[in-house]
Amino acid sequence: MSTTTDQRVGFSEAEKAAMKARHDELRSSGRGGAKKADEAQACLDAIAALPDGDRALAERVHALVGEVAPGLRPKTWYGMPAYVDEQGKVVCFFKAGSKFGSRYATLGFSDVARLDDGDLWPTEYAVSRMSAEVEAAVGDLVRRAVHPG
Repeated sequence: MSTTTDQRVGFSEAEKAAMKARHDELRSSGRGGAKKADEAQACLDAIAALPDGDRALAERVHALVGEVAPGLRPKTWYGMPAYVDEQGKVVCFFKAGSKFGSRYATLGFSDVARLDDGDLWPTEYAVSRMSAEVEAAVGDLVRRAVHPG
């Protein structure tokens, strides 16, 4: 939640829009192949709607997830691109910096990802540019997320 300068507490317009998007996602979800196709298309549509910088990053993340974890299925989650396992649980997601006025996009992982590393580990990674080194790191994280150990 954000706080305005006069100390009123409430949700920002971006937060409200994300909640509405999630509500619409839940309401429209059905079963079967048509649902999966609709979810995949919604993910592509969400990526296409992003501003240039975020879109380029999201497109590359989308391609990398498909390459290293073809068992993950694309969909949207709170209006952002996400990738779910066979049980429909979100494993990883892309959050555009432009969506919430951040200076960078993030690639996040849920607890399903099991990227555990001792008692403290990151669950979101800032992504400002997609270099070969960043691509390799993203690929490794996604691979580890679906094949822990």
